[in-house]
Amino acid sequence: MSPPVAVVTGGASGIGRATCARLHDDGFALAVLDLEPPPEEADLVLTVDVADDLEVGAAVDAVLARFGRIDVLVNNAGVTGGPAATVCHETPVADLDRVLATNVRGPFLCSRAVLPTMLARGAGHIITVASSAGIAAFPGRCAYTASKGAALMFAKSLALDYAAVGIRSNAVCPGFVRTPMTQWRLDDPELAAAVEANIPIGRVADPDDVADAISVLASGRMSYMTGHALVVDGGWTAR
Repeated sequence: MSPPVAVVTGGASGIGRATCARLHDDGFALAVLDLEPPPEEADLVLTVDVADDLEVGAAVDAVLARFGRIDVLVNNAGVTGGPAATVCHETPVADLDRVLATNVRGPFLCSRAVLPTMLARGAGHIITVASSAGIAAFPGRCAYTASKGAALMFAKSLALDYAAVGIRSNAVCPGFVRTPMTQWRLDDPELAAAVEANIPIGRVADPDDVADAISVLASGRMSYMTGHALVVDGGWTAR
């Protein structure tokens, strides 16, 4: 019997790389969509900008040509916007556009591309990596917070629209995670201390902490769960 197939966007680093390692260990065949060098666990590597409709469509066609099916899509690719994307009146429009293109348009395009094959099989699971910032706003991160709120509601929308035809959609909502995109903040002792002071568990998450949650969802063991925001933030939003 052939293994289940997972497509992971942004699988080259951070949460995506940890997710690829975990899903590989769980027995999935892996197709990775990213602009960066791929993880070694990938069975199929496709250089894709998830905000580009044509590139996404061609990538999904290539996955289907190779594996014949897609069981799980992990919409993980995301950007924070960097130091310039801060409070609203100081955030450059170009930064806002880049954040929304990756964090909102990306999940939309990738989901839109895989849904026809999931509909044909009457099964599938779309897992979108949103953020606890989509539940409780992060201060000074206007574009990022808005994008992750949109990503979360997008995941819920998919759940409502496709539950009756056997397709589930859930979101994973990490808090602050130690990745290449956040390391600039954690390298500053004062900023790092301020972040950790607001996390009841007392530490920033590792990518493996989030990959654990994605692995549980992808496994199908929680088959009655759809439209859910699985929060993995060390208690930050419980304050």
